Amino acid sequence: MSITVTETGPLFDGRLERAVALAVDEAEEQIAGAGVGEVRQALAQVLQNPTGYYQGRVHAERAVGDWIVTDGDVVYGPWLAGVSARNRSTRFKGYSHWRRATQRLQAQAPDIAGHIIAERIGAL
Repeated sequence: MSITVTETGPLFDGRLERAVALAVDEAEEQIAGAGVGEVRQALAQVLQNPTGYYQGRVHAERAVGDWIVTDGDVVYGPWLAGVSARNRSTRFKGYSHWRRATQRLQAQAPDIAGHIIAERIGAL
């Protein structure tokens, strides 16, 4: 008696692994893009006389394999966020826009990633 087993399909030919890797990359990029939107929205709510310079500097970039949202190291960015030594010596305690944007993004991230992963895996 002999049994022959043939494995076929996306799990065995590498398509599933590639689809998951692409989905994770795409999800990270879209979550970072949503993060940019959240920071800019938080700034729009608190800045009284915006020039557009600081909001325009907020962007997503890939750094060491991960996506980050940054203000491009604008010199007064930490002061606006309330994390500068200058904040301790003045009445201005900062806007906390990064913290608030992070909290909102953490709530959105599972839905963003779940949608992308489901779409990629469903296409197999």
